[in-house]
Amino acid sequence: MNTQHRVVSSEDETLILVDSDDRPIGELAKSACHDGPGRLHRAFSTFVFNDTGELLIQKRHADKRLWPAFWSNSCCSHPRAGEPMAVAVARRVRQELGLELPLEFIYKFEYRAEYRGLGTEHELCHVYAGRTSSTPVINVTEIADWRWIAPVALDRAMADAPQSYTPWFHSEWQALRSTHQAALAQLLAA
Repeated sequence: MNTQHRVVSSEDETLILVDSDDRPIGELAKSACHDGPGRLHRAFSTFVFNDTGELLIQKRHADKRLWPAFWSNSCCSHPRAGEPMAVAVARRVRQELGLELPLEFIYKFEYRAEYRGLGTEHELCHVYAGRTSSTPVINVTEIADWRWIAPVALDRAMADAPQSYTPWFHSEWQALRSTHQAALAQLLAA
């Protein structure tokens, strides 16, 4: 397995605070955004599929503050202050997965999820999806494990062990399989 070992995130990086309409209202350190009840900030999630329609999922590194060692979507993170969303998405997919691919915006939503009294995710999350025929080069400082999985197998795995997956992944996958099914099918058929 090809891997990379670069540290690419920090609790000190500055994130973009937003209101529920995704308008920027300030900036705050990542750690403070996740403290207590959380502060609403801009984020993104990506779903990377291979040519046979399997989704790349990752197990979050055990050192993560929130949802360590949980399975999640291909890549998720935050744009930094002053960074356009498309630039942030491409940067992070390259840093975590070692992939360069076109990613299409699908939808955005707001959610809040508290993790065992250790902090809260309160995000206005932009969801992107794309396809690749390349093999990932996994950043092991961010990702403990990964695999390609067929959508039907993922549906079954999430139903059998829902506690093993991040809350945003549950929400996003359900939306991609229902409300945004047509957009996803068009992407995978291209």
